[in-house]
Amino acid sequence: MIDLHTHSSVSDGTESPTELVATAAGAGVTVLALTDHDTTAGWAEAAAARPPALTLVRGAEFSTESPDGRGGTVTAHLLGYIFDPSDPAIVAEQERVRGSRRERVRAMGDRMAAGGLPVDGEALLARLPRDSPAGRPHIGQALVDAGVVGSVPEAFEELLRKDGPYYVEKYNTPIATAIALIRDAGGVAVFAHPFARRRGPCVDASVIRDLAGKGLDGVEIDHPDHAPEDRAALREIAAGTGLLVTGSSDYHGTNKATGIAVETTAAGELEKIVGRATGAEVLAG
Repeated sequence: MIDLHTHSSVSDGTESPTELVATAAGAGVTVLALTDHDTTAGWAEAAAARPPALTLVRGAEFSTESPDGRGGTVTAHLLGYIFDPSDPAIVAEQERVRGSRRERVRAMGDRMAAGGLPVDGEALLARLPRDSPAGRPHIGQALVDAGVVGSVPEAFEELLRKDGPYYVEKYNTPIATAIALIRDAGGVAVFAHPFARRRGPCVDASVIRDLAGKGLDGVEIDHPDHAPEDRAALREIAAGTGLLVTGSSDYHGTNKATGIAVETTAAGELEKIVGRATGAEVLAG
């Protein structure tokens, strides 16, 4: 089984990189990609802890802003695989995004405190590593710890959603810029869950076709948040543009109900990804 989209506690998952690779191996995963949000800080630990039979593909999920195809913009996620983590442009942009993430957590915490909720954004950030890509799941866990909600998913549904009173925007890299950064650093760029409609507004199909002409390598189709009809539409787009096709769990540990490798990528598609990448080494099992 090949799962190309997972998160560790270095970003907003609940398992350390060491625990994550053990979970994957125990579930029968043969190839795992670690794709924490806007950071490569977990790469070394995951590599050191990798069970001998597990192949590790190292990557990241980039926070981006994309045209929506309707005259506006939407938040979009871009998976970058096997790029050079020391590339200066990548390093600088990830630092910029992580800084904005921390400011957003601080601002949302302030709004919640003003509304009478027991959340201290500054104290929350103090508990995280200084360069951590802080996010709403960390606020959600603080709400769970305070007894306000029973789970992080409940916190998102009740208090952290984008149309809620406490939501604050953050800086996101323009998606065409992120594609170029990943490609210039020897990596492969895949549009993550582009039609995950339950999360909010999504891009139109025309945007994916346009990005395919601007260096986008692939599209994540088999994802827990994609409806069958949207998977079919994305397969048609991929067939017409030559985009690679991936499938992944988007595993976050207990922060989401999705199990590891509930969606997977075909071996042939992984071979194409590895064949295009020149930025980093795949650690083969």
